[in-house]
Amino acid sequence: MALKSTVFKADLGVADMDRGYYGDHSLTLARHPSETDERLMVRLLAFALNAQEYLEFGRGISTDDEADLWRRDLTGAIEQWIDVGLPDERDIRKASNRANEVVLYTYGGRAAEIWWEQNQNKLARLTNLTVVNLAAAETQALATLAERTMRLQVTVQDGHLYVAGEGEPVEVTPVFWKRAEG
Repeated sequence: MALKSTVFKADLGVADMDRGYYGDHSLTLARHPSETDERLMVRLLAFALNAQEYLEFGRGISTDDEADLWRRDLTGAIEQWIDVGLPDERDIRKASNRANEVVLYTYGGRAAEIWWEQNQNKLARLTNLTVVNLAAAETQALATLAERTMRLQVTVQDGHLYVAGEGEPVEVTPVFWKRAEG
């Protein structure tokens, strides 16, 4: 018998002073049985950093050929493809060909650094790719905020994120390993 996904509900308030975006979002996230609370919260953080009207979650970790998050225009064309983790370089190239913009949020400490060392040169020529690394201590602290029903407030100011929920607030400082050109 296959294990079922666990459903999480999040009321997310976003105050992104860097982008001038302010909004409230009622989100439903499905956590695949193989997904950790840390990865789930990084997906939620990626949503907060890119929040806008048409941004939505993909079908999940078990679905190949689909982003963790994406934004499509009214014709269905993919404007923004967002992935979380350490994907295969070929998958990133494929996403880069399908979407106007690709954003990858890596995490995992030393594993992420090794992944970047191995893939940096191959990914350098993808002009529409941004790679953002999140420190292991910060993403592990985010995982402590994961609850089946969450109320979170994310404030973004001067490149820093402040995430407040039921537990201790968490500060996250994303590090850009690569920025899209243009």
